[in-house]
Amino acid sequence: MFSFMRLSCMSAEMPWLIIETSCSLIGWFFLYVLLCHLNSDGDYEWNCRLVTLLHGILSVCVTAYIGFIAGPWPFTHPGTENTSLQILALVLSLGYFFFDMAWCVHFRTEGPVMLAHHTMSIFGILLALGLGESGIETCAVLFGSEITNPLLQARWFLKRMGRYDSLAGDVVDLLFILLFASVRIGVGSRMLYCELTSPKPLFVVKVCGVAIYTLSWVFMVDIARFACRKTRTKYRRWKERYKLEDSNGHAVKVK
Repeated sequence: MFSFMRLSCMSAEMPWLIIETSCSLIGWFFLYVLLCHLNSDGDYEWNCRLVTLLHGILSVCVTAYIGFIAGPWPFTHPGTENTSLQILALVLSLGYFFFDMAWCVHFRTEGPVMLAHHTMSIFGILLALGLGESGIETCAVLFGSEITNPLLQARWFLKRMGRYDSLAGDVVDLLFILLFASVRIGVGSRMLYCELTSPKPLFVVKVCGVAIYTLSWVFMVDIARFACRKTRTKYRRWKERYKLEDSNGHAVKVK
């Protein structure tokens, strides 16, 4: 009886969710078109990155308000019924992920790991919206996923402007690594534990949480490899510069 009532509720709400998601998708697409028109000097990826940056900032602000102020606390209330504010945040991000997924597939700019991340994000949001519950932990996952987004976009913009090999590039990389490890892996581990041990969330929601957490570790391994390569490169350049300065100083003394 309970399952039948849930299915009936989902069927009644689905048309509104489709309309709201379509409006969100159209909104992100028109923002992209507007940026392409206003910033005609920039290429398509530059303008798409601006949309991505705006979504990241907006998503972090909204989900932070939901988790820290509006409530409920995601670590103690997973699997609770979605609120209107949670639905708004999820619909905004769902429309964006549909837009960005289509853009990435069309221009073939991303690899399979990032496409898998977008696919899981879309499925997770659809699941929370369709079930009408678990919106709070889904918003928490969105917050953790998008909080590193501005740094990731800043890194790309620095590269395009030829300013990545500088102190700014090092600071952005360091903050990104620390934030990713502490939030997506550290806090994410706690969130997954609360999700799995709570009796409220459905089994399919827990499976989705495990999948997203596993993907975060795939990213973490790649980030750790990048950090090791960059550290070795920086150290090698420092040694070469030190040897060069030492040899130049010795040459001056001999002369």
